[in-house]
Amino acid sequence: MDYLRDHPDDVARYTLSHLWLSVVPVVIGLLVALPLGWVAARYRWTYAPMTNLAGLLYTIPSLALFVLMPLIIGTKILSPVNVVVALTVYTVALLVRVVADALAAVSPEVRAAATAMGFTGPGRFLKVDLPIAVPVIVAGLRVAVVSNVSLVSVSALIGIAQLGSLFTEGFGLFDTGEVLLGVLLCLVLAVVLDLLVVLGGRLLTPWQRAVVRR
Repeated sequence: MDYLRDHPDDVARYTLSHLWLSVVPVVIGLLVALPLGWVAARYRWTYAPMTNLAGLLYTIPSLALFVLMPLIIGTKILSPVNVVVALTVYTVALLVRVVADALAAVSPEVRAAATAMGFTGPGRFLKVDLPIAVPVIVAGLRVAVVSNVSLVSVSALIGIAQLGSLFTEGFGLFDTGEVLLGVLLCLVLAVVLDLLVVLGGRLLTPWQRAVVRR
């Protein structure tokens, strides 16, 4: 707590940077994973190659990907864009299978009923398939958010300022308190973001609350 008292501006800056680097890749990754997951669920022959490729991408060590990203996209080594793009890749890799499985789990009877009511194509996807798949997708988002909070801290090793900087600074100064503060703030951030994802899922599925009340 001594470091927090003596450096409140640095802690606030690190926290905001960590928050931004954690959340933006999840949002972008979800937007990319939704159409890819739909393709994998709609055309089953694409499911295996897409999910296998996603699994391979997720196994790439984060530090290696952070270092290689400037060579791939032409940015500077200290650019936060490297972290955003790398974590977006991880998020897409994690969510493609989740989205595909969630959409494939929508029963044919529900789809047939929706078609009979006049829902077809994109309309059925947005108003029927996707809302039913929301609980499963939310579960995947919770994993992605918490994973990103953890992975962002690794980027401190290449000089990206965020809560992981408290680890590297504290280790270099043999200051255990600073390291523990970084760990605590990462845990708090992960819990808060997880709760926000859960709350968002509940707001998007009001019919589930009605079922529970019954």
